[in-house]
Amino acid sequence: MRRQRWWGPGAVALVMLAVAGCSSAETSSPPEDKPPASGRAGDEQAAGERGLPGVPSAATARRELSGLKVAAHRSMSGYSREKFPHWSAQGDSCDTREKVLARAGTDVKRNAECRAVSGHWTSLYDGKEITDASELDIDHMVPLANAWRSGADGWTQRKREAFANDLTHPQLLAVTASTNRTKGDQGPEEWQPPAKTSWCTYARAWTAVKSTYELTVTRAEKQKLDDMLETCGR
Repeated sequence: MRRQRWWGPGAVALVMLAVAGCSSAETSSPPEDKPPASGRAGDEQAAGERGLPGVPSAATARRELSGLKVAAHRSMSGYSREKFPHWSAQGDSCDTREKVLARAGTDVKRNAECRAVSGHWTSLYDGKEITDASELDIDHMVPLANAWRSGADGWTQRKREAFANDLTHPQLLAVTASTNRTKGDQGPEEWQPPAKTSWCTYARAWTAVKSTYELTVTRAEKQKLDDMLETCGR
């Protein structure tokens, strides 16, 4: 004999709630994943960082910094800027300098020779607003002479040219000529950007370049980079 189940009022209510819950789950949309506006949670983008590629998060930079080899600077014997050919042709009559100016500025207008004739730029190192490209230098985040003393003396000419024209990593940026020339070939243990708001970006970018190219850091350099990374958001 078939046994019949009895559905009381309480059981019916539970079934109705379960059905309603399933219906709601099927018709509601899943939450949309939205990346942080800056692309780097916890790190505030500094004025002048526009167009600077490959800047890691502070957490990544700290890991990269811990992995860098600490060593004294090598000899400057044999160094010359000519051993780091720049600015290389980049197609469409443009060279590396013009490519950096175009990506770092806003409303940049170029002539038939690809020269920037107008635009608006913010210099990372001092926060100054610039509208005349002739007032800007293209700075090597890790200066060529510093790279030479840190391991580039053993590179091939081809690799040194790639380093001097690197548009993929945070090695090239447009800054005021005055700050670039004050910096010279000094590392962060000797020179820091006048605008302290840029220290976080500067330390992350410097560390990323040294890590990418497996260049060494001095003990004082590593300590100063660690101090500057402390200015970053957690």
